[in-house]
Amino acid sequence: MENRLYDVTALGELLIDFTENGTSSQGNPLLEANPGGAPCNVLAMLERLGKKTAFIGKVGKDMFGTQLKNAVEEVGIDTRNLIMDEEVHTTLAFVHTYPDGDRDFSFYRNPGADMMLKKSEVQEDLIRNSRIFHFGTLSSTHEGVREATRHAIEVAKDAGCIITFDPNLRPPLWKSLDDARAEIEYGMTKCDVLKISDNEVEFLFGTTDYDEGAKLIREKYNIPLVLITMGKDGSRAYYKNLRVEAAPFLQENTIETTGAGDTFCASSLNYVLEHGLDDLTEENLMELLTFANAAASLITTRKGALRVMPSRQNVLDFIAESGR
Repeated sequence: MENRLYDVTALGELLIDFTENGTSSQGNPLLEANPGGAPCNVLAMLERLGKKTAFIGKVGKDMFGTQLKNAVEEVGIDTRNLIMDEEVHTTLAFVHTYPDGDRDFSFYRNPGADMMLKKSEVQEDLIRNSRIFHFGTLSSTHEGVREATRHAIEVAKDAGCIITFDPNLRPPLWKSLDDARAEIEYGMTKCDVLKISDNEVEFLFGTTDYDEGAKLIREKYNIPLVLITMGKDGSRAYYKNLRVEAAPFLQENTIETTGAGDTFCASSLNYVLEHGLDDLTEENLMELLTFANAAASLITTRKGALRVMPSRQNVLDFIAESGR
């Protein structure tokens, strides 16, 4: 396991996030075409933390697909299994940001290239040569790409990879929320590390008691490490009989929250790579959550995500300045 070529390989969506960036002289919103998609945001942060990563996915053979391929390669992610679709355009997301930094998404994906990945296009050796395989649910919204995702998960399981899962629920992309629930539940039956947000726990269990949500997840799915992010309320880790909560790093300078969850997720995976999943202590979990919370807080002060991830030293300095 230690000698594998890649630390993390992720499969999923790679798209353009059009984010608001001021207004024109005529009063129209100006949109910036930022590289986006949760899996590559996660990999970009892992690269910043010194890890070797690879991505499996599909973009259109168009100006946006070329922009994305260049951006992903620029941050160091291996793109040998990034496929350029000749017929279907790159998926686009338009992000409307609210005054508090929260956001809404409108997707142009009917179809979008990321949905068109086929099982036969997944390079199995890439997964077998990785310590962690990471996925979400946006690669399970449609039948073909769902088959590719499930195949990749089985390859990872057979290879003894640590499997990590972030549901990353985006309701507009599902034909029905029952389908979304089924795919999240499927992911939870397969993973060793679950990173899930407060609103996703509410979606699954109809409760804002996140301890209760974590208890239900662990009883049903027996996931070794469950991490719940709670936005402005920080985060929690559940491991064996331990429950650890870390306070957030609240920012006056928050511009937008795009990428915060991905930055948290990447920081957590980095900790697992460096410490393993066996015999974690309360101190370990607090260290994991504190670093991940701080990194997530820093990314909210920057436009976009993939290209602007903080370094390890940025995060450590920020923690020190905050007096933690």
